[in-house]
Amino acid sequence: MLLGTLYALLAGLIWGLVFIGPLLLPEYPAALQSVGRYLAFGLIALPLAWLDRGALRQLTRADWIEALKLSAIGNLLYYLCLASAIQRAGGPLPTMIIGTLPVVIAISANLRDSKRDGRLPWRRLAPSLLLIALGIACVNQVELEALRADANADLGRYAVGALLALGGVACWTWYPLRNADWLRAHPGRNPRTWATAQGVAILPLALLGYIALWLYMSASGASFAMPFGPRPAFFIGLMATIGLFASWVGTLCWNQASQRLPTALAGQLIVFETLAALSYTFILRGQMPKPLTLVGVGLLIAGVIWALRVKPVHAPVVSVGDAA
Repeated sequence: MLLGTLYALLAGLIWGLVFIGPLLLPEYPAALQSVGRYLAFGLIALPLAWLDRGALRQLTRADWIEALKLSAIGNLLYYLCLASAIQRAGGPLPTMIIGTLPVVIAISANLRDSKRDGRLPWRRLAPSLLLIALGIACVNQVELEALRADANADLGRYAVGALLALGGVACWTWYPLRNADWLRAHPGRNPRTWATAQGVAILPLALLGYIALWLYMSASGASFAMPFGPRPAFFIGLMATIGLFASWVGTLCWNQASQRLPTALAGQLIVFETLAALSYTFILRGQMPKPLTLVGVGLLIAGVIWALRVKPVHAPVVSVGDAA
């Protein structure tokens, strides 16, 4: 339990970096950032795949199809939604909408996976979910007040950003549930191998997406300088950094956590990503968070600590004789 929690914490600290990528590249289309990140992830995965080629050969065709689905929805589509949302609504609002994932995943997993992982009693889980929800509401309130105070704010643009962030929530509610299904069904497989497999699977899709985007921008007469934009060195360096750490290392850490923790509990620990992303965003802004934001962060942490104390309850095994 402790080791799984530490892996989830490390994954959250690393994944928080992806929230500042769109803020560092505001002039780059979100689609280019998404395919660029996962093209870098795929290229980084190739030498890792060579080193792990023996284990990768053991994966079946069905395993590779599952890896492609997970990468396409949980990586490529998710980051497209997230980057688009941040470019339209700024950092904190999408971060906190994505921050509802601990609540959404915990509820989904408790409804879906109770037979496999045990049921987290709703009565004992409710205070944790309430604390997390209140923390998210506090931070959202601060951001909405700032939005209303800005005379130049484009409410329509912010609303679209919020909707795109909700799309990201849908993608990443699906991803950890399906990813945990595979990992729990294959306890003998190394989580590192599965992380590398997802990187290899996404490479051709990201490459095709990059080429298609380049052709589309050329045909539409866009002034954007393809293939690497107006700051090529910075773009390539940032995509490589995010591709290595946020995609491969982060996925590896999350896989390790998913093998050790019930899915409902692991889902709540995604709150570490939210806390890290908020910290990085305010550091980038050069501002201290508002008091209500700090209250919200405290509530999030309290909710996670409470959740760690809740143990799953497994249904009693009924023997044939008892059933008769």
